[in-house]
Amino acid sequence: MKDVASWSPQEVSDWLKEKGFHDYLEFLHHLNGQALLNLTKEDLQKVHQSLIVTDDGRHLLEKIETLKFKYLMAVHKNGLSNGHVTEAGDLSANGKAKDSCVLNSSHDTVLQIPVHMSENSFPPEWKKTAAAFLYALCCFTLTSVTISVVNERVPPKEVDPPLPDKFFDFFDRVEGAFSVCEITGMILVLLWLVQWLLLKYKSIVGRRFFCIVGTLYLYRCLTMYVTTLPVPGKHFQCAPKVSGDLESMMYRVLKVIGGAGLSITGSHNMCGDFLYSGHTVILTLSYLFIKEYSPKRYTWYPRFCLMLSALGVFCILLAHDHYTVDVAVAYYVTTRLFWWYHTMANEEVLKEASPNNLMSRVWWFRFFLYFEANIHGAVPRRYELPFPWSKVPWTRRKYSRIDI
Repeated sequence: MKDVASWSPQEVSDWLKEKGFHDYLEFLHHLNGQALLNLTKEDLQKVHQSLIVTDDGRHLLEKIETLKFKYLMAVHKNGLSNGHVTEAGDLSANGKAKDSCVLNSSHDTVLQIPVHMSENSFPPEWKKTAAAFLYALCCFTLTSVTISVVNERVPPKEVDPPLPDKFFDFFDRVEGAFSVCEITGMILVLLWLVQWLLLKYKSIVGRRFFCIVGTLYLYRCLTMYVTTLPVPGKHFQCAPKVSGDLESMMYRVLKVIGGAGLSITGSHNMCGDFLYSGHTVILTLSYLFIKEYSPKRYTWYPRFCLMLSALGVFCILLAHDHYTVDVAVAYYVTTRLFWWYHTMANEEVLKEASPNNLMSRVWWFRFFLYFEANIHGAVPRRYELPFPWSKVPWTRRKYSRIDI
């Protein structure tokens, strides 16, 4: 990488284009590399509002800070290669070191850089987490009500036999496979719960989980209600129809909620909740959150969870309790919503309701802004014990070891 401080105005313009800051070209096209590194928030405030985005240049300044860090590291590395140490803070305007000292090249050198991760970038905001939990709870309750309503519309299997399914043609039904699926799902959820409790920023991650799972179950209410499929197998013993008896329907709703919607608990014997599979949603979503927020060095852990998730989904089909299309749609909707939400949360420019940001047109964008407006950047994968004594600072300063 060429010395940033020696960049020409053309190279600065090329860098702005590469990073997607086309709106700034008219104002910054005349700056050289050193002027770019010295750019401040006050400088950007002098720009006409039509030339900058609504984040007041924060995203650009973050990229410049990253550029500064790489620049200082390059200067330091060049100093080491010549047998000298350069202090990062002792740089003159032309990028040269003011002072240097001789270093024995046979010794390892560690550059200690204080880690200044602003807590203001990741505020807990537990009230928002509670609001997200209530949203998920309401969506799950609405799903239970919808299942009770749809059960009344499911045609008898003697009248409408199961639809043809290619998976069922190749694999015969295995009794007990659905119980294996639910046990696998409970293990995954338990692993995710323990991992969530150990996260430092559990309030942020928690409300993301509640938002996504609530929205997925809200979509599921719609698909179940508008399209009622016949049972996938002759083995189904659906709950009898109550012919509009409100008291009986509410009892069934409470029973489903109390048993977490699991057949293994005996709380769910109604039919009609086929499109799409709620079990696939939980199996897939639990794995996605485990993988996204687990420590990178423990590669075996997300792989193990992936195998559990895949086993659970396969057992759903092996039990003939869902059509293949139910599982496929559930996987597609779950993964896309998870990826869209996290991409929007990690990129500041996607939090702006601009004509060029097509993601701002989704119906849940305003709710997304409410939950993510104060979160700047990707949430670090940091862990701590969930007890008060773990809050005691063990060290006054934290350093990262960088091998040069």
